Amino acid sequence: MIAPDPVPRPIDHALRGRPDDLALIDREGELTFAEAEAEVAALAGWLASLGLAPGARVASWLPKTRHACLMPLAAPRAGLVHVPINPALRRAQVAHILADSGAALLLTQPARAATLVPGDVPDDCRVMTEAGRGEPLSPSTADPDDLAAILYTSGSTGAPKGVMVSHANLWLGAVSVAHYLGLGSDDRVLAVLPLSFDYGQNQLFSTWYAGGVVAPVDYLTARDVVKAVERVGATTLAGVPPLWVQLLEADWPSEVSARLNRLTNSGGALTPRMVRGLRERFPAARIFAMYGLTEAFRSTFLDPTLIDANPDAVGAAIPSAEVMVVRPDGTRADPGEPGELVHAGPLVAKGYWRDPERTARRFRPAPAWSRLGGTAVWSGDTMMVGLDGLLRFVGRDDEMIKSAGNRISPAEVEEAVLSGGEAREAVAVGVPDERLGQAIAVAVAGDPAREGALRARLRAELPSFQQPQRYRWLDELPRNANGKLDRAAIAAMLRGGEEA
Repeated sequence: MIAPDPVPRPIDHALRGRPDDLALIDREGELTFAEAEAEVAALAGWLASLGLAPGARVASWLPKTRHACLMPLAAPRAGLVHVPINPALRRAQVAHILADSGAALLLTQPARAATLVPGDVPDDCRVMTEAGRGEPLSPSTADPDDLAAILYTSGSTGAPKGVMVSHANLWLGAVSVAHYLGLGSDDRVLAVLPLSFDYGQNQLFSTWYAGGVVAPVDYLTARDVVKAVERVGATTLAGVPPLWVQLLEADWPSEVSARLNRLTNSGGALTPRMVRGLRERFPAARIFAMYGLTEAFRSTFLDPTLIDANPDAVGAAIPSAEVMVVRPDGTRADPGEPGELVHAGPLVAKGYWRDPERTARRFRPAPAWSRLGGTAVWSGDTMMVGLDGLLRFVGRDDEMIKSAGNRISPAEVEEAVLSGGEAREAVAVGVPDERLGQAIAVAVAGDPAREGALRARLRAELPSFQQPQRYRWLDELPRNANGKLDRAAIAAMLRGGEEA
């Protein structure tokens, strides 16, 4: 592994592998680190030749093409701010991001550009469907605290909002992940997550920082992922829970599943049943459970040696992060006591783009007893630290179900629903109820004929106040553009009075 370099640098310095080693395997072929550096320099030179003002926002709306992989390095090298747009988004969401970011350029494909209608693109934003090559630019000398990108959230709770991230945020995130995952030059990382997603984009930076190979792939089915693992010889796969559900249902030749030696999860909790399934399907893989939020990138990871005994834990702070569980009065919560997860340190983003009011609510001074101090992200997520020192997710405060005077964690109900195998996925929501205040409703993916068995099992396993009152069975649960379960859409469906 390349030696640690915790000093923040401009993010375009991330191509640190040996010049002749492979850096990228994509649909166009292969690039060595030297070739990737030359491509970044030429792409940055082309961007610089367009005459955009320093700090101008340049958006990319692309699948996992070569330019989509290189723009996160080339735009900051040219002194511009990259705005990656999830290729799964539709024109109305794209129009919002272009207008909100004040983008001066959109790089996309002809077919995508053709979907945009008058008014979608601001008058001062150029739409280009082909990137050029310019006079190569040398690596950036930018201040690491300068803005490098604006990452828009999926918008599952309203219009997407832009999180401002600096070179230092991106660099230290790459350093941190490369080291706690133990990435090295012999690793090949299959990048299946959207590159507009902080978790997906970091696969590029952390792998290249460690001198490894990234193989980006767009997939339609789980079978596409299986084939890609085999084709590129992938050692590492990152996913979110809905993807693991699909991959566990796929057929894996034993020699292919055995190639994966590292699985990483974020964007939702792994259930004990899922951990068991992953362990059986991928016997050589270390499973890293992680927790993060775009406003601070990543907060915790669980040592893979602990996951079998602690499948419900998200671990402890990653390098460069300080995470705290805080009572409403600002004091430190005791072990076993729920509190708000507060994240301090150099991974904390610079706030929300052009939204000082929302920034002031979420980005506030760290508690007085914080080790790192400064501005912290007050996550709104409820966590608790066990006597074993491991953090466990309880729920978002605004998602907690308040029923008959009880505060009920949706995650706890969902885990119970899934533990018996009657359903593949579940989302629990509080719905208005005259008698209880809120009743528990659950959307489940699976066969509705299993509901009787599910209810019977839960009557034996859960107290009465945690029993779901309603079920809504679907073939598949709604997902947002990042592949996560779309909890806002599911909650709206369940609260809309539709029959269970």
